[in-house]
Amino acid sequence: MMFPSPGDASSVLALSFGIALGLFALAGLLRPERAFDRLLFGALTAALIATYARWRWSDTLPPLTPEAGALWSYLFFAAEMVAVVYTLLSVVILLRFKDRSAEADAAQARREASGDWPAVDIFICTYNEPRDVVEKSILPSLAIDYGPKTVWVCDDTRRAWLRDYCEEVGARYITRPDNKGAKAGNLNNALRHTAERTNAPLILVLDADFAPQPDILKRMVGLIDDPKTGVVQSPQFFFNADPIQHNLAASDSWVDDQRIFFDVFQPAKDAWNAAFCVGTSFIVRRDRLGEIGGFPDAAICEDLNLSLGMSRRGYETHWLNERLSMGLSAEGLPEYITQRTRWCLGTIQIALLPDGPLRGLGYTLIQRIHFLHGVLNWACKPYIVLMLLAPAVYWIAGLPAFEADVLSFLRYGAPPLFALWAYSGWVSRSRTLPIFMEVTHAISALAVTMTLIQAAVRPFGRPFKVTEKGGDRSQMRVRWRMASAFGGLSLLSAFSIVWAFIAPTAPAEISDIDYFNLVWAGVAMVLTFICFLVCFEHPRADLAFRYDADARIEAGGISRACRIATLSPGRATLAGDCEPGSAPGVPLVLHLPGIGAIDAVSDSAGLSLDPSPEQYRALVVALYSTPRDTIARAARFAPAVGGLLRRSLGLG
Repeated sequence: MMFPSPGDASSVLALSFGIALGLFALAGLLRPERAFDRLLFGALTAALIATYARWRWSDTLPPLTPEAGALWSYLFFAAEMVAVVYTLLSVVILLRFKDRSAEADAAQARREASGDWPAVDIFICTYNEPRDVVEKSILPSLAIDYGPKTVWVCDDTRRAWLRDYCEEVGARYITRPDNKGAKAGNLNNALRHTAERTNAPLILVLDADFAPQPDILKRMVGLIDDPKTGVVQSPQFFFNADPIQHNLAASDSWVDDQRIFFDVFQPAKDAWNAAFCVGTSFIVRRDRLGEIGGFPDAAICEDLNLSLGMSRRGYETHWLNERLSMGLSAEGLPEYITQRTRWCLGTIQIALLPDGPLRGLGYTLIQRIHFLHGVLNWACKPYIVLMLLAPAVYWIAGLPAFEADVLSFLRYGAPPLFALWAYSGWVSRSRTLPIFMEVTHAISALAVTMTLIQAAVRPFGRPFKVTEKGGDRSQMRVRWRMASAFGGLSLLSAFSIVWAFIAPTAPAEISDIDYFNLVWAGVAMVLTFICFLVCFEHPRADLAFRYDADARIEAGGISRACRIATLSPGRATLAGDCEPGSAPGVPLVLHLPGIGAIDAVSDSAGLSLDPSPEQYRALVVALYSTPRDTIARAARFAPAVGGLLRRSLGLG
């Protein structure tokens, strides 16, 4: 053993508590915008993690033999070290950070002074989304404050009603006879079609559920002036909570995992010249696309592969970290899992391509390392599965994942865990929370692990699965297959705790390693139980936005002032003690500034609106073209735990 004995319980607890206190105090004193502070906190965190890895290697592994116990220990250790390497790489990547807003300001000012705005073709990619979803992209796109633009709806499901709708509202419609190449094929079809018509030098790509803000083009177009630029990408923001936030009643207190990627990692990657396209709300130069042969379709992640194709020829993806569009997050758990497994498979496919960053020519070492970091992100998921299974394996099969006791883990394992929690919350500016972050990773871990196994056998040839958006979410749904998996894992951990005491071979006295695995089983039981709760999809109300605007209601010949509290294209609620002025069910008129006089009917929940087609479109533009904080932008531990407890007790 290279590491000294941890000592008595009181000294170990005092040391661990002191380290935790010091780390969280450090998080309050340092500032993540300062490079030296990022270096200091990152180096401390990395040192503690590296020390833990060294302790694991030297003091917790049995001799390597062909026996089951040793093989299991080394398998677990190998999976854990993948996570350790990923974490250390993340710390290095986050040493840098780039904010291009000032650059965008200067570029926009230059363009406005010269009046030279290049033409832009806007491609809206749609595949089977319902009208109430796709119109929220089409109408705001038509309303973008930019002169030389053309909106093209790229329909990959050949819907006559959508063609007619585009003609009605003033958008142009493109389709094709098949779906070859999935989304990349759809975009390439639009690329060829528009080359014969508008041939705009710039292309803005939007998914069908994303509504752009009016200034999206003016903010992004100027950044394309740099001759090295191939893509300008803005982050994704969402109107609605994802399934984990919603099902744990944490929409106002827990930040979805994509915020960390978009707001923290991508600006850091941009500083290393390794940011990449994320599939929607980006501008790409048509001539650069011509150089790389169009949108790449060799892997199902055409967005990542687009940036890599640009990198191979020396062109960069610039990240403008501003909210310039908003869309729909995956609303159901199956859709959420479909997204993650598709991203995982696409990354693995790119890794295997002969011209990919692991095998191809033209990439810098930094770009290859950043891509490897992305691969490791998915390769970490099997470790989460093993971690949840390990205590049950110990108690049922007698195979320890690693040989340690509670005090040794508190001495060498707890400090890096505290450091990671403190550092993650600090560098992400309060976008992470203990427990909730682990649950977020665990939810997709089983499916991603299965995807990795399948990719090892057949990485290519699997169909592209689109994330479904829209549909009726008014009823409770139980995802029984996933609930059975996580419920089974939770019961397995609970059973292993009980079995530790009632098994025929149970020891008369609990050993140190037994205590360690009892605590571990308890943690695994809690995490998998929370994942089990996520599988119960609670009803979602129709999306309505806080509006806070003066209006007037006309009923029975009497007009009275009121104030709107929330608004959607079909409903409005009134603020405070405002009264509709008529009995429920009696027609009235809502005079809304900028929209006009809307026919309405009052009911117990507010006003049911019956706008004309023109008013409806104006409402969609007014509501969806404006940035809105409908879900949490920063995490808050106490309210998040409160929502979790309410869900656990079935109280709402």
